[in-house]
Amino acid sequence: MNTLKEMSSELFTLDIGGMTCASCVGRVEKALHQIPGVEAASVNLATEQARIRLNTSSPSNIAEVIAAVNKTGYEARLSNPHSSAEIKPSHSFWGADGLGRVLLSFALSAPLILPMLLMPFGIHWALSPKWQLLLASPVQFWLGWRFYKSGFKALLSGVGNMDLLVAIGTSAAYGLSVSQMLTSPHAVHELYFEGSAVIICMVLLGKWLEARAKQQTSEAIRALQKLWPEHAKVLDPRIAIAEGVPLDQYRDLPLEQVFPKDRVLVLPGERIPVDGFILLGSSHVDESLLTGESEPVKKILGAKVIGGSLNGEGLLVVEAQAVGVESVLSQIISLVEDAQTQKAPIQKLVDQVSAIFVPSVIVIAIITGLVNWFYLDSASIAILRAVSVLVIACPCALGLATPAAIMAGTGIAARFGILIKDPQVLELVHRLSIVAFDKTGTLTIGKPRLLNIISFTDSVDEDAILASAAGLQLGSEHPLAKALLDAAKQKGVSPIPPLKSKALAGIGISGKPSAGSWMGQSLCLQSVASLDANPHQADIIQKAQVCFDAGQTVSVLMNEATSSPIAIVAFGDELKPNAKEAIASLQQLHIRTVMLSGDNTAAANRVGQSIGIDEVFAQVMPSNKADIIQKLQSSQKDGDRHWVAMVGDGINDAPALATADVGMAMSTGTDVAMQAAGITLMRGDPTLVADAIDISKKTWRKIQQNLFWAFIFNSTGIPLAALGYLSPMLAGSAMALSSFCVLSNALLLKRWRPSHA
Repeated sequence: MNTLKEMSSELFTLDIGGMTCASCVGRVEKALHQIPGVEAASVNLATEQARIRLNTSSPSNIAEVIAAVNKTGYEARLSNPHSSAEIKPSHSFWGADGLGRVLLSFALSAPLILPMLLMPFGIHWALSPKWQLLLASPVQFWLGWRFYKSGFKALLSGVGNMDLLVAIGTSAAYGLSVSQMLTSPHAVHELYFEGSAVIICMVLLGKWLEARAKQQTSEAIRALQKLWPEHAKVLDPRIAIAEGVPLDQYRDLPLEQVFPKDRVLVLPGERIPVDGFILLGSSHVDESLLTGESEPVKKILGAKVIGGSLNGEGLLVVEAQAVGVESVLSQIISLVEDAQTQKAPIQKLVDQVSAIFVPSVIVIAIITGLVNWFYLDSASIAILRAVSVLVIACPCALGLATPAAIMAGTGIAARFGILIKDPQVLELVHRLSIVAFDKTGTLTIGKPRLLNIISFTDSVDEDAILASAAGLQLGSEHPLAKALLDAAKQKGVSPIPPLKSKALAGIGISGKPSAGSWMGQSLCLQSVASLDANPHQADIIQKAQVCFDAGQTVSVLMNEATSSPIAIVAFGDELKPNAKEAIASLQQLHIRTVMLSGDNTAAANRVGQSIGIDEVFAQVMPSNKADIIQKLQSSQKDGDRHWVAMVGDGINDAPALATADVGMAMSTGTDVAMQAAGITLMRGDPTLVADAIDISKKTWRKIQQNLFWAFIFNSTGIPLAALGYLSPMLAGSAMALSSFCVLSNALLLKRWRPSHA
């Protein structure tokens, strides 16, 4: 008999050193996919990391994965999540990508370049061949050793990379010079040591500039990591927390030793080390780097605080709820890191091109050399032109084009409270034609208040209705339940606990009160939208019309046994102050706005009209939201379907968020909604929707620009080099410049600011 084994997997992130171009990425991915048990692997050149999903039931472990990567010639190690950013050894002053090597290479090469610079002025001077050899050799074989090492390992693996092209090209120019020196000892102006040396100089300069630019693109991650305090002041659990009690008995513990339920002392001006709620004190808290909220937020007793935010003027005692990887800050860092490590779908095409690019360039260089030798009858010119082809065709810019833009775009978006979790979103946002909003908690504040109770019989006391209705909602976290319980508390009415209660998905809640007028009878508090089959529907709607006209949300307390209504229970929820502005911003982008509401048509239309919504869907059951999104998608626009975004915050929004082309979840809502969405908005501010669309469009535009210039550079540079219009020295300079331009273009995204900041 066959048994089905439960499949489980783990995610790992590796830091990978030594990658230089898109071909390196393909080589590492190929090695990873050949390891038994590796279900998926994605390598990112800009972050120099690999994300791996490993089947836990496989014989392979992470140590074997690291060993397999190291065998391909790269240095792999397990990434330390959320640790403070360190300077990588390769980025240190004398590291492989350090400034020290760049300066030394230029110092050694300067005497070789000087004769070329003096020629236009009629000065014909050059070093003796022996001095040229003496200066060029350390540049070629010491400072340039990294290219031989990496290129040789790539060759052994059966793939090519940028380092192989540089090693072959510079070796050819250096070897030609040595040959000329041995055969014509006095022909100092026919040597090409300066060509090989300058190529290495320019490539090293390009690598240093790339390293600096990569560090800038990951600034968002480093800024978030710096928010972690190293220690927390944990109070002695025996101390009673109260005003006037001295709080001088605490231990200064490392953050990893703090546990939930610990009581943490936060002094004025300190960063709050944990997520929790305030047990004592009040203050203003700066959450700008976490939520993008520019103004400090007032926090009072019982308020929630986020670890990493900056305490203002007040002393606080916070009870820890989430610490370390469970905290909001940790989750934000994880989301941003995941987004920056993942590949946009267009990158897969780039990887396919890069896989055949290096072998193709080597073939083109060989053909260039042979053709020039045949027609010009000059081996030296043929070799130099082949070298130029090899050097200018290095696919560095191609490999950096997409990940650099994604890193810069997602980083600056996170700084302003927009977390782009899925890079695929970037390719879809520019197509959006419809944005659908859930009403409650998204366009409204999400804290409804009980406004009215209308009884169907004069003999029933309003307080009795409130006691039974509130009793049904005991233990519920629904906003309307909280409104009922708050109203009962304010009026001094004790909710009647039900003998038993049952949540009715998409309808409401039912139960049997344990006391009062309906003791033992089955009551149901349900939405108007769920009354289609009720024989009293017309009477209920007529009774509730005054509430609908006022834009209120209406529920009905029903007697389940007789299906007869007992009372109308009406709630009001204020619109967010900037809801109208958010809708106007989207309409300026020529995007149609839609609102989904469970309210009666009249009430929903009233809300929609007050903020300028283009289309309102009323009396929508939670289970039907995804169906409406599908209908909107299938509607035609100029012969093509509509692309739809959904904005929501609740559990019942999750199916619609997943169905939409782009899901946006408010972080003020549930974790389920945020998991289903490609974009998380860290503040309950609907104007962030237009800002999220704007930064996504700009990031996508940068990806397109970078890929365009990378392809144009190679497609024009190779023919120019083959025809002799580019010397090896110019080819090396142009190659370094192309990578720098792609990264600089991506870094322009750091200047982006939200329109509603």
